[in-house]
Amino acid sequence: MNFGYREVCLDHDTGPRHPESPDRLRAVRRALKERHGVEYVAAGDVDLELVHGVHDPDYIAEFREFCDDGGGNWDADTVAVEATWDAAVASAGLAVWAAETAMDGVSARDTPFALGRPPGHHAVYDDAMGFCFINNAAVAAQAALERDADRVAIFDWDVHHGNGTQDIFYDRGDVFYASIHEDGLYPGTGAIDETGEDDGADTNLNVKYQPGADTADYLAAIDEAIAPAIADYDHLLVVSAGFDAHEHDPISRMRVTTEGYGAMTQRMRTLAEDCNAGLSFVLEGGYGLDTLSDSVTTVHEVFDGYRPMEPDDDVSEDARDVLDEVAAQGFGSK
Repeated sequence: MNFGYREVCLDHDTGPRHPESPDRLRAVRRALKERHGVEYVAAGDVDLELVHGVHDPDYIAEFREFCDDGGGNWDADTVAVEATWDAAVASAGLAVWAAETAMDGVSARDTPFALGRPPGHHAVYDDAMGFCFINNAAVAAQAALERDADRVAIFDWDVHHGNGTQDIFYDRGDVFYASIHEDGLYPGTGAIDETGEDDGADTNLNVKYQPGADTADYLAAIDEAIAPAIADYDHLLVVSAGFDAHEHDPISRMRVTTEGYGAMTQRMRTLAEDCNAGLSFVLEGGYGLDTLSDSVTTVHEVFDGYRPMEPDDDVSEDARDVLDEVAAQGFGSK
């Protein structure tokens, strides 16, 4: 893959006990160097006009001033220092680079993956939350729309619901948002009957699984509901790639394996090829350093010819019940 990265993303210092630490990027880069020796693209900062397409300008100005004043605790979970502003506009710029690179037709082994932080999918239109300040995937989608795309899809496989991405596009019709997430986790949003409103009606798909859902359950959600739904959004597919649904991640109870992330990646690659769509990845969560780095490396290897193992397990009864609920909302087959 073609990875985007900038050193300034390490300067967003969340403190010694915060799970969203600079060590996450260090671990990923170390694993990629040891196993593949990849090179990185240092994309520029995001254009604030793009950011204003998905965020309230007054909020963005407040966030910048907050950092200029030295930062602090924005809320109980979301921490900033002076350098967080520079890291955030760099991270969003990397996401835009990935989207535009994919839109330019770059694919296969050169598929772009933005390795930035702070992550973005919890940042709503007018506020920061959940470690996130600027919604990187949303800005990437907006950049694609302001170029040539009429329709963009975002698939969020982070274990937490991307409430910010849903919030931004919920009443629009140009971005389809789909998420698989764990019931009972922060931020408590993402109900199955949240399917969009006004121009965005039927453009929001939530698969809220019970704790313990595994790779087979995730792949069933993709095959039966998500892939058919986003196939019409054939200009760009952005993967909000969090790796905290991993079976060994310290803050979730899901059971997706490292191979499972490879299998989901293969699904996305095939879908993008079948739709002739651009495909880009944007890093979100993932808080076990080994599981995060192994999973990102496996995603990379899929684009280098690796064929991940498919699970032998059947879809669980709990997951089947959820998929039936999703189908009742018009996504997938009943």
